[in-house]
Amino acid sequence: MRTKPPLSKPLIETHSTDSLLLDANSLDSDRYCLIGADLRDISSLDEKLKKFHLNTELPTVFVSECVLVYMSPSHSSNLVRWASDTFHTAMFINYEQVNMGDRFGQVMIENLQHRNCNLAGVEVCQSLDSQRERFLRSAWEHADALDMMTVYSMLPQEDVERIERLEFLDEKELLQQLLQHYSICWATKDKLNLGLVHLAF
Repeated sequence: MRTKPPLSKPLIETHSTDSLLLDANSLDSDRYCLIGADLRDISSLDEKLKKFHLNTELPTVFVSECVLVYMSPSHSSNLVRWASDTFHTAMFINYEQVNMGDRFGQVMIENLQHRNCNLAGVEVCQSLDSQRERFLRSAWEHADALDMMTVYSMLPQEDVERIERLEFLDEKELLQQLLQHYSICWATKDKLNLGLVHLAF
C-alpha cells in the first residue's frame, strides 16, 4: 500500500492526526489496525496480535469467508482451537462449502482443480454436522450451521421477490443446488454471559 499512492494517500490523509504505521504487511493507527498473516502459522499470528496490543478479554467476532477450506484440516483445526483458547467471549462465523460428497460437490471440486485451485480442507466440508463438529472438537461451547438454501428460504418473501426482480433468474434449480452446497456455521464461547448462544437466524 505504501508504494501505491492511490491506496496510501487516503489513509495518510484520514489518519493525519494519528500515529500511523504503514509497512508491507500491516497498517496501524490509533483507530484501526490491519495485519497480514499466514493463518497456518499460529505462533507468528499470535505474536503479531500481541505486538498490536489486541485485548483478548474483549468480546471478539471472527469472520471467515471461504478461508478454512483452503487450509489443511490440521491447520484449520489449529486456528479454530487457538481462537477458542485465546478468546473466552467470542463468536466465529464461517462461510464455506458443504455437502461436497455428492455429485454436484464433486463437480465443483473438479472444476476448481482444473483451475489449479486445491480445496485442501474439503474433507471437513462433507456435511453441516462436520462443520459443527470442527468447532465443538476445538472447545467452542456451542456451534450450529445452516446451508444457504435454508438461509435463503428464511428471508422475508418481499425481499426475495425484490432480489429476483433485480437479477432475473431462469435457472432456479441451479441456484438451489449451489445454495445447498454453501453453509454458514457459527460457534460461540461466552465467559462474560452475554447470551451469545442465543444469536442465530
